[in-house]
Amino acid sequence: SLVFGLSAQIKAATQEIEITIRDHLFFPSTIEVPAGQKVRLIIINEAPTAEEFESYGLNREKVISGNSRTVIFIGPLQAGEYPFFGEFYPRTAQGRVIAR
Repeated sequence: SLVFGLSAQIKAATQEIEITIRDHLFFPSTIEVPAGQKVRLIIINEAPTAEEFESYGLNREKVISGNSRTVIFIGPLQAGEYPFFGEFYPRTAQGRVIAR
């Protein structure tokens, strides 16, 4: 069917990037994404405590329970840098998305 074919193409075209939260840090802390494209972030929280992924530039905020994962879609973004941080541990849990 046409609808299924289009949704499969869109899904295949969406880049996925995993970010792990461990010891109140993001790994990797810097990710590069293609400008102008939607990207699927898979946030994996390996800590036993919750953390909140927050970014003013990306207009996203989402709590990830301890020992769980979530998906956050970002973009399409203009070229530039977009900082993000962990709301519960903002001094250590910091990262950035670079759109090129």
